[in-house]
Amino acid sequence: MTHASKTPILDQIPTPDELRKLPESDLAQVANELRQETIDAVSVTGGHLGAGLGVVELTVALHYVFDTPRDRLIWDVGHQAYPHKILTGRRDRIRTLRQGGGLSGFTKRSESPYDPFGAAHSSTSISAGLGMAVARDLSHGDNKVICVIGDGAMSAGMAYEAMNNAGHLHSRLIVILNDNDMSIAPPTGGMSAYLARLVSGGAYRTIREAAKQLATHLPKFLYQKAKKAEVFSRGYWMGGTLFEELGFYYVGPIDGHNIDHLLPVLKNVRDNATGPVLVHVVTKKGKGYPPAEASPDKYHGVNTFDVVTGAQAKPKANAPSYTKVFAETLIKEAKRDDKIVAITAAMPSGTGLDLFGKTFPDRTFDVGIAEQHAVTFAAGLATEGYKPFCAIYSTFLQRGYDQVVHDVAIQNLPVRFALDRAGLVGADGPTHAGAFDVAYLACLPNMVVMAAADEAELVHMVATAAAHDSGPIAFRYPRGEGVGVEMPERGKVLEIGKGRILRQGSQIALFSLGTRLAEAMRAAEDLAAYGLSATVADARFAKPLDMDLLRQLAASHEVLITIEDGSIGGFGSHVLQALTDDGTLDRAGLKVRSMVLPDAYLDHDKPERMYVTAGLDAKSIVAKVLDVLGRSDDARGMIA
Repeated sequence: MTHASKTPILDQIPTPDELRKLPESDLAQVANELRQETIDAVSVTGGHLGAGLGVVELTVALHYVFDTPRDRLIWDVGHQAYPHKILTGRRDRIRTLRQGGGLSGFTKRSESPYDPFGAAHSSTSISAGLGMAVARDLSHGDNKVICVIGDGAMSAGMAYEAMNNAGHLHSRLIVILNDNDMSIAPPTGGMSAYLARLVSGGAYRTIREAAKQLATHLPKFLYQKAKKAEVFSRGYWMGGTLFEELGFYYVGPIDGHNIDHLLPVLKNVRDNATGPVLVHVVTKKGKGYPPAEASPDKYHGVNTFDVVTGAQAKPKANAPSYTKVFAETLIKEAKRDDKIVAITAAMPSGTGLDLFGKTFPDRTFDVGIAEQHAVTFAAGLATEGYKPFCAIYSTFLQRGYDQVVHDVAIQNLPVRFALDRAGLVGADGPTHAGAFDVAYLACLPNMVVMAAADEAELVHMVATAAAHDSGPIAFRYPRGEGVGVEMPERGKVLEIGKGRILRQGSQIALFSLGTRLAEAMRAAEDLAAYGLSATVADARFAKPLDMDLLRQLAASHEVLITIEDGSIGGFGSHVLQALTDDGTLDRAGLKVRSMVLPDAYLDHDKPERMYVTAGLDAKSIVAKVLDVLGRSDDARGMIA
């Protein structure tokens, strides 16, 4: 006996071409089936759930109305793109989301022609879409370009820069503002839908243009008043005056979960848009799945979960997470120093500052998706004697780099940068990997750069940053759990630029920065089996370097290996520069090598597998030492 499919219509539409052959009356059922498939898939893989559930109807409507992939559909960030992936030929792989060798958790150009632009960082869609629209115009094309951007992403300045430029260029561009939190203006049922349909239609726009032409024959002051009255009247009933001022024709708000409301408006803007248009759609995160609707924050990103109960799998923690250690340590420091304040760019839970905010609500600032502003805001606080901790993922601080250089480092202001997600991050892949922070920070004069080898070291580095008032300081730490070391009751202030030796040997020096230290210790144990005695040192500081320790290691060992979970140009490069400047490399017999992340973007996988691929596990360290010593056969045996 065979069981009937839970998704009989969805089963028949592997791509949008088949979707567009359906009658409109079937689309609500398609949305129901698509929502269920999304829930079932994410329950198996984990990932971003609430955002995707909120745009199910919108996803169906967009692919139904527009001729994708010829029409370019760009999703901002990509958290909400799982339903899009299911509809665009990737349903058979949707249960590989964020797994090694599987689908990316974000849009990715190499994955599908239906992903015209890769994402994962926010607020890029309008800029990219405008570029595509201008390219189309230069090529005399006629395809449509549609950008879907959430209200959170609209808090970033880049989105407004793009809109301002789009209004000036007046290219045909459709922006869908998916408002699921900010609620710029609430939809008001049938009247709202009617008005949106009316003003997006050709008849209204034709009358409007005719009226504008007639109004040009009026005296100038009357023309200006008539123009303002029309914009004001639409703004009064529908909102959107800000977007009109930026040069966009505003339509909305409309209910993003009502396909009967969405279709006529999308068809109107498809057929009648002559310049940039913004369609304001109001949705609800987690729509259609009660646990996600009730707790949209907890179901934004999820572990695997039970579909019936919504209960997420929680692996037993062996040690506290680095993020929690940072937050709890900062709280302790802030209780002793009322000048400490904390800043995050729309990531309070991701950085642990939600915990800090519960204790110190008046000293916690979430500035939205605005890393540039966050850095300069912190700089301003520092000028007035406060001690700002700017907690931003390593990969996101890249977006505020000019401000780090110009507004912080050049002025030598004591801003503390807490860089979460340093190193490889697993399922989020290359867009979220903290690979470059040591390289882009340690090159700056006045900057101190630390890297925590374990959770206890992180406690000390928070205390060190709190005490450091003579310039900017940064400390980096990874995603996930610590290694289970004994935790100090209180952090001690480290001497700036001083490392430590954890294991003393005589032939091989393994000089580690950050959390590869545990692998270096394992490698030292394994080297003993080959008759090699290894010293293991923790640099603690990428800048300034501990030159006394470095000279000691170089003078008393045959081989010096630097190890870090960062890109070329980081710690190892600074060590080599220092040894060159110092003349140490002129000494005969010293062999120096740097082990860094490969010069490539590593696809998502489990972190431990990624570090094996990157050649930064204990076996790879041993193989590197053996190869340097000319024992190639032994080295090949290690990595076989």
